[in-house]
Order: sequence, then C-alpha cells, then structure tokens
Amino acid sequence: MFISSQNSPPSFRDFTLVMPAVAVGNVGQLAVDLLVSTLNMSRVGFIHTDCLIPMAGNNPYTTCKEDAEELHAPAEVYTAAELKLAVLQIRAPIIQKNSKKFRQLLVSWIKASGFSRAVVLSSSHAYQRDDQQLQGTPLRYLATPSLLKGSADALKELGWREMERVLPYPGLADANAEPRLYIPGGGITKGLYTDSCAEDLPLAVLLLFCSEGDNIPDAFALVNHLNNWLHLLDSPSQKPNKWKIPTSWSLLFGSGIPPALF
Repeated sequence: MFISSQNSPPSFRDFTLVMPAVAVGNVGQLAVDLLVSTLNMSRVGFIHTDCLIPMAGNNPYTTCKEDAEELHAPAEVYTAAELKLAVLQIRAPIIQKNSKKFRQLLVSWIKASGFSRAVVLSSSHAYQRDDQQLQGTPLRYLATPSLLKGSADALKELGWREMERVLPYPGLADANAEPRLYIPGGGITKGLYTDSCAEDLPLAVLLLFCSEGDNIPDAFALVNHLNNWLHLLDSPSQKPNKWKIPTSWSLLFGSGIPPALF
C-alpha cells in the first residue's frame, strides 16, 4: 500500500516509473541511487508492506547536516515532476515466502496509479550465461506486448539485444525442450515481467550480466543505457561526472579495519 508523505497524495498519471529488482550486485538499486541523487528527486511517500525485511536508516541522499537525520524506510517513492518521472527505491531484501505477494502488490499499485510505463532495472549472474548470451554487450532487455505498442521503434533504434531464451539443460539436445526465460540471480525480475504480460502492463526490464563485488561501474553502465532511452540527462556517457554520487556510497563496503584489532 502506498502511503503519501504529503498533505495531498501525488498524482502519477502519465508518469514513467523506474524501480530496481533486488538482484545480484544490487546494480538496479545503485542505478536508482544515481537517479535520485542527480535529479534531486523529492520523496513523496513509501510502500507499506510486510513483504520486505523491516529496516530504517538515515537519509542516504543527505546534502547538509539538517536533513542527515531524516528517517528512511525500505521502499520509498521519489519524483521529478518536471520530467514526469517517479522512482521506487527498494533497500531491503524481499522475504522469500512473500515474493509472489510483493509482485502482486507492485502490479496493483502500478495499475492503480496510472503510470504510462514502468522500467525495472535488474541484473543476472554473468557466469550462468549460455554461448549466445556471451555475444555483444552485457545489456539485455525485455518488453511486454503492451509497452511494445508504443516503444518498439525506439527500442529498435537503440540496438539493444532482447534477453535470449535458453534450453532447460544447455548443451543437451532435446527435440521436445522449449527454450525458456531464465534470469539467475535476478530476484523477482522474471516473475514481475510475466505478471505484467498477463496483466497487460506497459513494462520493460533492463538488466546487466554481472558478478558480485564492486558493482559501481555496472550501475553507471545501466543508468547510462536507461538515459539513452529516456533522455533524462544530456549525454552523461560523455561526461560521467554528470551523475551525482550519493553520500551513502562512502559506506558501501563499511568502515576500515579497527586499529584495536592489532
């Protein structure tokens, strides 16, 4: 359930929604961090649900001492009204048994809010690619039939590769085996895409093949690909410093080793 932090609930009619999937390397979440910080987006509310592990913390996008102690929740919504853009940032893992319930909550909220389209930023294990997925760049996309009605030409011009379907047992020939959509390490990505197809939602998935570790370069790559489509900034790939790194990134790998250990 969406709960507004403003006196009058915001309207998302005809807005584009961008959200991450909690996936390998947290690439989608890091990319959303760059969007919120760079575009100076305003927090307008949060998603109240028991599907995420409960947590709270300080403002990850603080710019001054006055707002550093604001309390932030696991799933918050930010907007840039002039761009007709909203983002949902998810900061906590999904409780596994509630995965389907959380997908249904998201689909219902997207439909009820009147978003013109939704974009899921995700990632998948690079080491589990099959031979055809080793070709080209690490970027792949998926688009529901509803989204393709209005964006097929734009996606074609970008030259992106659609996520390949793979055999259940790669390397083993089986005349009866049907290629399937397989996104290892992608969290709810596949389920949310499948649900959106069934519900006729205009939704796209942008994902990178990556490995666990320092995934900041992957986040920059993913958000640059998104920008090439949505044109949120002018040519950030030419000037990477146009993306503003949030202050919370200084804590991604924790603090240094305590000297007292030695």
